[in-house]
Amino acid sequence: MNVSESLRTGIGVTLSEAFGFGGMTTVVGLAIVFGVLLVLMIVLYLFKIIFYKSPDQVKKDVVAENASASEDEEELVAVLTAAAAACMNTSPKKVRINTYKRVHTDPPVWNRAARRETTENKI
Repeated sequence: MNVSESLRTGIGVTLSEAFGFGGMTTVVGLAIVFGVLLVLMIVLYLFKIIFYKSPDQVKKDVVAENASASEDEEELVAVLTAAAAACMNTSPKKVRINTYKRVHTDPPVWNRAARRETTENKI
């Protein structure tokens, strides 16, 4: 009987041989698991190096974004004021916009009709 047949059936294998093969199997399995964990650790470390931003850099990005958004918002309010003044045939100095709300760019037909009707009735 050959070795693989003995291991499969358990006939003709001594207790020390069985423990030896079991130990080798355990060592190989643990080596594979720890090898994969090591590879994952290296990949995550590389991700941190490549994609990590320091808190100072994040703060700088947020401040720059807020400054740009503030300038854009001021321009938007100026354009809205001019448009409202033109619709009302009055000076932009007499129009004051307190708040504004963005509306979805592609509303359903019934929504557009209701909005047009409401706008026409108020002006």
